[in-house]
Amino acid sequence: MANHKSALKRIRSNESKHLRNKYQHKSTRNAIKNLRSIEVKKDAEALLPNVISMVDKLAKNNVIHKNKAANINSKLTLHVASL
Repeated sequence: MANHKSALKRIRSNESKHLRNKYQHKSTRNAIKNLRSIEVKKDAEALLPNVISMVDKLAKNNVIHKNKAANINSKLTLHVASL
């Protein structure tokens, strides 16, 4: 157990950040899955900027690595272009 007031606060803040990161990561994964399931190019092109923005935010907040974000963005862009 934590012995200092600041350590207790750190435990609380880490838990809230963990829940927020988990929620954002899961939401982004679902958005990626939805984008990959779309078969109409126009709809996919409309959704692509939103999904890329979500992925970039995860990378910015160190939820995922920046190179992984770049790979995801690249693959999604290629997928939408190939429709």
